[in-house]
Amino acid sequence: MIHKITITVHQNYISPRFDLATEILIILISNHSVIEEKKSIVLPRSSADELCHLLLSENINTLICGGIEEEYYQFLKWKEIDIFDSVVGAWKLAFQSWIENTLKPGDVLTDRMIEGKHV
Repeated sequence: MIHKITITVHQNYISPRFDLATEILIILISNHSVIEEKKSIVLPRSSADELCHLLLSENINTLICGGIEEEYYQFLKWKEIDIFDSVVGAWKLAFQSWIENTLKPGDVLTDRMIEGKHV
């Protein structure tokens, strides 16, 4: 089964806000773990409406993003897109967590050192 996942990105991290994202990754996956294709799309401007249109035209199944307004969240859910919102951290960590089926909305995926300990 082919699955398309989109991650809103800013450099190597998940974009903090869906409506301000200017770059997305689209990853085509088969058998829930084999990456068939990965492409980066730089958007001409940040626009939640245009981003929603792009997700629908690309037949995206899953969206991983930072904060998203309720209006867009409900619209995309209505269009049967799985949404993992309010995710913070590196996009690669979020993608790996999704592959491992451990990603949850609101996850903070950062590795910080405080007093010599990873937290």
